[in-house]
Amino acid sequence: MSSFWCESAWLDGGPVRGVRVESTNGRTTSVTREPRPLDGDRELRGLVFPGFANAHSHAFHRGLRGRTHADGGSFWTWRTAVYALAGRLDPDGYRELATAAFTEMVLAGWTAVGEFHYLHHRPDGTPYDDPNAFALALRDAARTAGIRLTLLDTLYLTSAPGKPPLAEQRRFSDGTAQAWAARVRAIPTDEFFRVGVAAHSVRAVGPADLTVVAETGWDLGVPVHVHLSEQPAENEACRQAYGCTPTELLDRAGALSPALTVVHANHVTDADVALLGARQVSVAACPTTEADLGDGVGRNRALADAGAVLALGTDQHAVVDPFLETRGLEAAARLGSLRRGVFDPAELVAALTTGGHRSLGLEGGSIVVGQPCDLVAVDTDSVRTAGSDPAQVPMTATAQDVTDVVVAGEFRVRGGQHETVPRERVAEILRSLT
Repeated sequence: MSSFWCESAWLDGGPVRGVRVESTNGRTTSVTREPRPLDGDRELRGLVFPGFANAHSHAFHRGLRGRTHADGGSFWTWRTAVYALAGRLDPDGYRELATAAFTEMVLAGWTAVGEFHYLHHRPDGTPYDDPNAFALALRDAARTAGIRLTLLDTLYLTSAPGKPPLAEQRRFSDGTAQAWAARVRAIPTDEFFRVGVAAHSVRAVGPADLTVVAETGWDLGVPVHVHLSEQPAENEACRQAYGCTPTELLDRAGALSPALTVVHANHVTDADVALLGARQVSVAACPTTEADLGDGVGRNRALADAGAVLALGTDQHAVVDPFLETRGLEAAARLGSLRRGVFDPAELVAALTTGGHRSLGLEGGSIVVGQPCDLVAVDTDSVRTAGSDPAQVPMTATAQDVTDVVVAGEFRVRGGQHETVPRERVAEILRSLT
């Protein structure tokens, strides 16, 4: 059994002083009010949040940080750098890069991550001896970093509707949806490594195969993800090919359900918003990436009001900071609405916690009995947070203020230091990419 005394903890949508949390076998068994720690308690100072769930990650994109920001261009020109990096990776190299990316996440307070995984085979498209070599490399990286991983194994078949993959996309493709589904079913899972499914986008997966992805997810009882309306060009290509928006195409394929997460949804119509809300889908917003790539301002307030559930992700990892994602969500909404306080702090924390866990098909996101004991302690007396109303710390803190991270009742970060992966090792891995 482990016990933690929290100076303050985020319970029921706000901070509560003096909270004691007990856990057994990684699960919370008791949450009580205690003004002071008891003998044997491990103290967590500041404000303690439930673990944060990163709903959308491409781990290998971390290798592009600081190398594309001054190049200008657009999302589509940036994509050429993504393909160039992907073409250089093998499973061993990806294990190293993902270890660095996942360790940075844990240091920032993310205790779970959804890895939108489409890098499957050799550059010419032929499988490795183990066709899931990349998936298992990601599993190993997550174990080393100490983060819960939902691997969202992604179907990728076309470069555009009806067109074969480009040469640089061949390693993403299994050839058919049926071959992809058979490979996914062979991936071994455990308590900390779950498998979900994804269609890359309506650009890369046609209507019949979207149905295969959705049915595979339902059959396995796992979450389903898809990039949706990130760019206007995606919407226009879908209209030309199928006579409808990407959201409408997903609906025709029977894919819209509470098990589905749509990523971005920046350029959705009023009808799309109503449809996504009515089906109670999750929406994974990635504000720092969307700003970096010039994706546009999403309609997240309207989506939430319609019935969708918001989650947050770091996507390409231009920034790995849960609090900057929350503030990015609010800032974009302010810019679009010309008013402040579009989301209150409790809604922003919910997107980081309960919303993210729902998106990934995971338990967690609250400090309550029966859930995994995942905790994130934030310094409330730093140069950034000192003087903040405790309820507004989500609007002032950054990843630098995360002091301690607990996953399954065990410290992964203590005093700002990762328990098993030194910061110097993370830097060494990332420097090796140059």
